[in-house]
Amino acid sequence: MGALPFTGTDYLLALPITLLTLFALGILLIDLMLPAETKWANAVTAFIGVMFATAGVVKIQLFVQANHLPPGRGWPGFMGIMFVDRFALYFFYLFLAATAITILMSERYMEIEREHHGEYYALMLLSVAGMMCMAAGYNIVLIFIGLELMAISTYVLVGFLRRDRRSNEAALKYFLLGAFSSGIFAYGLSLLYGLSGSTQLDVIARTLARNPRDPIAIVALLTTMTGLLFKIAAVPFHQWAPDAYEGAPTSITGFMSVAVKAAGWAMLLRILLWGLLPMRAIWVPFLVFVSIATMTGANLAALTQTNTKRLLAYSSIAHVGYMLLGLVAGTLTELSTDGIKGILVYLLVYTFMNLGAFGVIASLRHRNVIGDELDDLNGLYSRAPVEAVLMLIFMLSLAGIPPLAGFWGKYFIFLSLIESGHYALASLAVLYSVFGLYYYLKIANAMFMRQPEAGEEKLPVSLGMRTALGITALATVVIGILPEHFIHLVNWSLGLAQNPFVARLGR
Repeated sequence: MGALPFTGTDYLLALPITLLTLFALGILLIDLMLPAETKWANAVTAFIGVMFATAGVVKIQLFVQANHLPPGRGWPGFMGIMFVDRFALYFFYLFLAATAITILMSERYMEIEREHHGEYYALMLLSVAGMMCMAAGYNIVLIFIGLELMAISTYVLVGFLRRDRRSNEAALKYFLLGAFSSGIFAYGLSLLYGLSGSTQLDVIARTLARNPRDPIAIVALLTTMTGLLFKIAAVPFHQWAPDAYEGAPTSITGFMSVAVKAAGWAMLLRILLWGLLPMRAIWVPFLVFVSIATMTGANLAALTQTNTKRLLAYSSIAHVGYMLLGLVAGTLTELSTDGIKGILVYLLVYTFMNLGAFGVIASLRHRNVIGDELDDLNGLYSRAPVEAVLMLIFMLSLAGIPPLAGFWGKYFIFLSLIESGHYALASLAVLYSVFGLYYYLKIANAMFMRQPEAGEEKLPVSLGMRTALGITALATVVIGILPEHFIHLVNWSLGLAQNPFVARLGR
């Protein structure tokens, strides 16, 4: 029997991915004809591509709403291998927002690094296409293909500074560890296929429900979890993150810390909650151990860092530990969703505050200052008061200080832990949040209390960078002060009615 023909709905569901791919290929062709002084056109083309892809996502959303699908339901495409629901659409918007801000940050930065090539933007768009496959994949083959498309593009982007030895070394380490973890992940997926005879997540879930403690199923779970935890940089699978963050172009470091991490979370939630939920009694204790190890290892390592990118790398790993606690609390019962909601809120606010922090670091990069070391921030307030104040806002938000956006991420995670009876885990998470405040204030101390190095010039900041910093700062403050609309967006993505207590907080 021949394969069923693709329908117009199939092509509509793949429209954002198709547009990103076409614009990526177009950038590669246009770049050949552009002289060196007009390479900024690549960034403009990439930004337009992101806007077209966003319009494609809006079109899908309107289509889903026009068909009056109930909350929690989506639209299958390509013979069921893709499932576009509100959850996937939420991540689509998150990926595209992070990419647009990264493009704004990149134009001037890559010109200063003398690596302003079209391939940079093409790889970024292709990686987002892979992320969308990860978020909307309902078939483990599509999820794995999306993962590899994202990963291979990111390996190259990390090593894009060809003249920088640190960048080359970081890319090689990331590639070797990433290839190893992908192999383990593929082995786990192959075992799940062998057990169920299918690559569809719903069939795998039904098979595991019949015998969730099958020894082969447990091996499949552990190997699959290894690959998933590597992609979100959880301890002890985090070794790649500090080196990759330090060596990559700073704009790509910010992109990895939010978009790539969000894609890893979308894949992890999709596989665990749609495919491996019958084995919840096994993987929840495992995640408790990993989350405690992640918070402990990352926070202690961050205390001793003098490189700002490495410090924020360990900070990013620590935040993974907090979000894993939300997954633990959110899967206590099949009806418990506060923890999952906390993760999605966390990813939303983290996108803006972390990209903003890396944007400030990228703005330091000019011909006399690298900007990666903590000492490079000395006296930043006297040289660039606006950037120093913005960096302070982002650091306080990362620490979870109200009324900034980061507070809501931690609030929902801690609330879900308390509501589910995990009082010890909630106390430990609060304790480690205090640790985080210490190393974030180290950065503030350098900017406001120390004296700048003699002879340092004032910092030039491009229009694109100013726009990116303005968007991220505005979002960080507005989400913190007026969270109800954004919380409603997360509730919409999960198909939930808004919590009355949250509604009162918004008022």
